[in-house]
Amino acid sequence: MKNKLLFFLLFLLPLRNALAQKVGPDTTAILQVLNQQVQAWNQGDIDSFMRTYWNSPDLVFVSGTTVTKGWRPTLERYKKTYGSRAKMGTLQFTKLQVSAIAKDSATVLGNWALTRAGDHPHGKFTLKFRKFNNQWFIVRDQTIQE
Repeated sequence: MKNKLLFFLLFLLPLRNALAQKVGPDTTAILQVLNQQVQAWNQGDIDSFMRTYWNSPDLVFVSGTTVTKGWRPTLERYKKTYGSRAKMGTLQFTKLQVSAIAKDSATVLGNWALTRAGDHPHGKFTLKFRKFNNQWFIVRDQTIQE
């Protein structure tokens, strides 16, 4: 029995290392996309913020009870909701958990918070990322405010 267990563990070790090598760079790339979002947001640049989303009519953004489908309508929603630097505040993401689904697909769970004069809205999000032409994009965003 010990020999079977040892063989099984020795078989899994290289597999684990191979998977870790595959996921590592992708996780880093996805975290860089999220960092780009934070930087663009905190510079008041919604257009650059939106470049991290899949520019497709199939993009899905869910916030509360509202479902917005498509890149352009999502951009318009952001601009309507956050039309000034005061409304945008300063964005921060915390407790990020990246999970690979496949070689070209991943999810991210995390917390978001805005610091603005007079209030501090915050909540959670689930993002689905897809890799197109070696670049990661958000294809589905479900965000809730607490």
